[in-house]
Amino acid sequence: MDIFFLGTGAGMPAKLRNVTSIALKLLEERGAIWLFDCGEATQHQILHTSIKPRRIEKIFITHLHGDHIYGLPGLLSSRSFQGGESEVILYGPKGIKEYVEISLTVSQTYLKYPLKIVEIKEGTIFEDEEFIVEARLLEHGIPSYGYRVIEKDRPGTLLADKLQEAGIKPGPIYRKIKNGETVKLDDGRVIEPNEFLGKAQKGRVVTILGDTRKCEAAFELATGADLLVHEATFSAGEENLAFEYFHSTTLQAAEIAKQANVKKLCLTHISSRYDRNDWIELVQESKKIFPHTEIAEDFKEVHIPLEK
Repeated sequence: MDIFFLGTGAGMPAKLRNVTSIALKLLEERGAIWLFDCGEATQHQILHTSIKPRRIEKIFITHLHGDHIYGLPGLLSSRSFQGGESEVILYGPKGIKEYVEISLTVSQTYLKYPLKIVEIKEGTIFEDEEFIVEARLLEHGIPSYGYRVIEKDRPGTLLADKLQEAGIKPGPIYRKIKNGETVKLDDGRVIEPNEFLGKAQKGRVVTILGDTRKCEAAFELATGADLLVHEATFSAGEENLAFEYFHSTTLQAAEIAKQANVKKLCLTHISSRYDRNDWIELVQESKKIFPHTEIAEDFKEVHIPLEK
């Protein structure tokens, strides 16, 4: 599981930072990529990476400001020409369906793959055998959501040596036990999987927030996360300006990370008023409150390891 930043700027494209788009790479877990926001020129950013658009399985839009959605019609269209045939599910606030459908209709764009659009409300918006995704409304000028991606705990390692000692030979039975199934053997013995599995491996949690003021919903989404991706449009001391424009500062992001007891904080959505020389100072501001802080840059990748 890795986070790959395709765009990390605020408002409009800049030379050093494109507008917001974040890829959650789940290649080992499900052979897929989940995209969070799709600002202008996201598909151009992808061209400089190893990311394959056909691998994009889900797209989560935080809110409908242009710097988070203007790249969406182009990416959806191009995916048809890049071998994308599998379904894409698009999640976002009310209005995302109309925006996409009108864009594709007016441009007479035909997609070669199924596109499902889900206009979300707060709560659990997706769940399968591996993951849960929860959404909460943040505090912004328009409805803006944060997403909490929860990986379900994995079964423990199969204790093959112990199975062989019990006289159970390798075969389909091993797979059933690994999957947590109770198995009855030909000799009448009943095998409980927990006797032959190691300790369950705790799943990871990633929280990705849309634009927001510091708020309770951000804290709740971030609680205990392995990685929190939080906007930091403004530097420390600009709290009044951040409040006026419905954004956060480096200090406010750090305060949420500390209160929520996250393992790592990554600052993004950085205003173009700050150049490369300022970025170190922005990180240091946050580290005074939360030491495990990094700042996102376009094409930066952050690995989220399994807990040992």
